[in-house]
Amino acid sequence: MTNLAAFPNPGRASTHATINIHNLRLRTFIGFNAEEMEKQQDVVINIEINYTLAESVLRDQVDDALNYKVIAKKVIRHVEEGRFLLLEKLVADVLAICSYHPGVNHARVSIDKPHALRFADSVSLSLEYQDDKAKTLRLLEKAS
Repeated sequence: MTNLAAFPNPGRASTHATINIHNLRLRTFIGFNAEEMEKQQDVVINIEINYTLAESVLRDQVDDALNYKVIAKKVIRHVEEGRFLLLEKLVADVLAICSYHPGVNHARVSIDKPHALRFADSVSLSLEYQDDKAKTLRLLEKAS
């Protein structure tokens, strides 16, 4: 068995991990046309969350891990129970859920609205969150 005790590299201040949730398919009320307000539509959600990995997680301590299942359940509940006029609002809400955890440095959410345009497979919108505080800390670490 390989000894992973040396990981992360002791010379490095912190380790970052990225969780990706691909093609979460949900239904919601999205749009402001009469038909869109009466009938749920499909949306396809892609999420990327970059966060600071607690060293204890590498020792298999579950309590310190970022729980992607909890995040996914919150997203599902919010999307399926919500009503949204604009795709921008829906994406912003999902991004807020994904970036709530204090360890999150960067998050990106992209939501597709399939068949929103007659001759297109889908229309999508993406938004990103960047924790400037984390960026400043990394710069300070490099300087010292």
